[in-house]
Amino acid sequence: MTEIFLAEPRGFCAGVDRAIDIVEHALAKFGRPIYVRHEIVHNTYVVNDLKAKGAIFIEELSDVPPGATLIFSAHGVSRAIQDEAQARGFRIFDATCPLVTKVHVELAKLDKEGYEFIMIGHKGHPEVEGTMGQLDSGIHLVEDVADVAKVQPTQTDLLAVVTQTTLSVDDAAEIVAAVKARFPQVREPKQQDICYATQNRQDAVKLMSPQVDLVIVVGSPTSSNSNRLRELADRLGTPAYMVDSAADLDGAWFVGAQKVGLTAGASAPDVLVQEVIARLRALGAVSVRTLDGIQETIKFPLPKGLKL
Repeated sequence: MTEIFLAEPRGFCAGVDRAIDIVEHALAKFGRPIYVRHEIVHNTYVVNDLKAKGAIFIEELSDVPPGATLIFSAHGVSRAIQDEAQARGFRIFDATCPLVTKVHVELAKLDKEGYEFIMIGHKGHPEVEGTMGQLDSGIHLVEDVADVAKVQPTQTDLLAVVTQTTLSVDDAAEIVAAVKARFPQVREPKQQDICYATQNRQDAVKLMSPQVDLVIVVGSPTSSNSNRLRELADRLGTPAYMVDSAADLDGAWFVGAQKVGLTAGASAPDVLVQEVIARLRALGAVSVRTLDGIQETIKFPLPKGLKL
């Protein structure tokens, strides 16, 4: 192995930056412990770091004591969770990514106009549960093209499609095409729901993969967007592995590989990328080259009441 190619952009997106900042600001302002419903973002290192600082991650609101400070994760939560949290009297801060909130707002608007929805996403993912949980009924989940044939809306005149924000852009386009073929009048979002960061990181892998012998994606197993990056490189014909940290690297992967591509999912911090680079140097890499790519400048403001 001689050269490491670094994808650009990679790692943290604005929504993840904001979510972590919300937890850290809440700890600084209100002291420990701060309760967070679900992992704030899907990354082991980030979650463990925040635990060490005083964050307690829970799934059930009954595990949060009365009067405590509660933060909703970046993935968003259902209406039922919001209502229960309010009823229990917690001090609440919502770290839902604004691009997920955009989907929730669109749902609410179209629901009032009588629309039913087809949601493209992964069953059981917290973002999907949160988005589908914005409505009491009339939203149908499809995970792949085959699912489209099984959907049975009560009417087809007012039908809209929404997607999880962290899907494979290509997979989502294929499923949307199948939805449109079955329901030609279906309404699509004005701007696609897949977020800019997911799109940019996938585009960067498309650029990088043909130039390298192997791709390493830094990301946790629960991270949807990280998994999609590994799958994309594989689909492009480049062997790809996802690692939670440098400790997961296997020297056998690099036998015969001269150029190694490296990227990171939107919830993976740069410190993990740097540790992987150090390990790759120990395995024989002599240079690191950052590829050209989009420079992301988006920033999302913190909620009111958290400014220090």
